[in-house]
Amino acid sequence: MTTRRPPAILRGNIRQTGFQRISHGAFREVVEGLDPFDEFLLDLKVWQLVLPAGAAFTHLTAAALLGWHTPTLPEHLPVFAVVGQDDPRPRRPGLLCSRVLRPSPPRLVHGLPVEPVDQILLRLARDLGHLDLVVLIDSARRLGHITPEAMKRVLNSRRPGVRNLRAAWEASTAKSQSAGETVLRLFDECMDIRVEPQALLHDEAGNVVGQADLLVVGTTQLHEYDGAVHRRKDQHRVDLRRERGLGRAGYQRRGFTLDDLLNHPAVTMHEVDRDLDRGHVMARLRAWRTLVDNSLYSEPGRRRLVQRWNRQMGVTDWSRTA
Repeated sequence: MTTRRPPAILRGNIRQTGFQRISHGAFREVVEGLDPFDEFLLDLKVWQLVLPAGAAFTHLTAAALLGWHTPTLPEHLPVFAVVGQDDPRPRRPGLLCSRVLRPSPPRLVHGLPVEPVDQILLRLARDLGHLDLVVLIDSARRLGHITPEAMKRVLNSRRPGVRNLRAAWEASTAKSQSAGETVLRLFDECMDIRVEPQALLHDEAGNVVGQADLLVVGTTQLHEYDGAVHRRKDQHRVDLRRERGLGRAGYQRRGFTLDDLLNHPAVTMHEVDRDLDRGHVMARLRAWRTLVDNSLYSEPGRRRLVQRWNRQMGVTDWSRTA
């Protein structure tokens, strides 16, 4: 049995075929059939060639390494890293480097150095909107990557981003199972609907009949996020049986997609208001639209962030000067 050698990673001016340029003077071997995540890991190892020895990955790069759920990301995302105060800071397209006065010891994730989680979240809070932050914090909490004690130390500081991070932390939960579920929960909060995440459901005899993404407190109404997995034939059959069982126990299930929440929030608001037999309050809808507009879930939000990152990298969009 032969073992496959690791793909080659090289510095210099490589002219031979079979190598992909990741940055100026940094190449990796092209491997057919490589998993996208393995390609991502390989690219980061190439970036290590241009980073100083003590550098660590952070921000959305670290979030991907740690396996967190993320909001909708721009197509071309830079690599985020931190370096020490006295270390050289490379300035290259596709790489965003920050200096830290007292760098914390990194942890190794998939063999790559990553900043401590509390510092990662603080850096994210300086760039991202409330909706994006809660999605990421929910995932970090569910995976056990961050504790209230660790967050307390950061939130008690006066560093940039703490205010945004505190608001997102207070709105987060360790119970959310997907980014879409988090978005739905925050939609309900904007609609002034109190919900219990991952609530156990009981019939009249007290028997557990299931678990819901979100139970509207004080009612038998369930709000659940229906992602792409729920449209598979096998999963759809399971979902229908489950829905019939919940109906027999007196529960009313409402399934929502990301399209409902982001592109048709007015229709969705009218539906939930009718279920709750209450009037429509347009201020709730405006609050939700503001939350989405300031997030990566909106095209303008993604464009604003990409433009900011390009400025920080020193990338000039010459097409805008024509």
